[in-house]
Amino acid sequence: AKLPDDDQLLELVRGEVVRMNMPNFQHGFISSNIVGHLRAHVTKRQLGRVIDNSGIITRRKPDSVRGPDVAFFSYERLPKSVKPKPYPSVAPELVFEVRSPDDRWPKVLAKVAEYLEADVLLVCVVDPETETLHAYAADEPVRLFKAGDRMKFPAWLGNWRVQVGRFFE
Repeated sequence: AKLPDDDQLLELVRGEVVRMNMPNFQHGFISSNIVGHLRAHVTKRQLGRVIDNSGIITRRKPDSVRGPDVAFFSYERLPKSVKPKPYPSVAPELVFEVRSPDDRWPKVLAKVAEYLEADVLLVCVVDPETETLHAYAADEPVRLFKAGDRMKFPAWLGNWRVQVGRFFE
């Protein structure tokens, strides 16, 4: 949070600043679709906040601050009256990561594990190349959804249902 805002995408990983590539058009398009569908559901039911490209603390000593493409914080975890500066002290319930063409699965899975260890309940990795969504929850096997599949989210997200292919349209 103390680094200069020079339009560089950065994450803090175990105390080390990591520069990231600017996402491509498809990545931004898919992220925007996820935000749009999720925010419509969350806002209508007043469940919490949907954020995009904002830092969340995943580890302390040494610190890690990651920037998920999309995240959901319930009002239960992060009350409506709380305005975090610079980052929330709690983890979101849900994180979406859109896989970029240069992302390698070992690094993606390490990031998924980091989110889950930080108390994120569900991590969804959206893969534009295969038009699939991989859903990860702690101590559960990964679930794979294809574009034609309908995914049902847990009760804490108001049992949201969405056809995975809508994220790619």
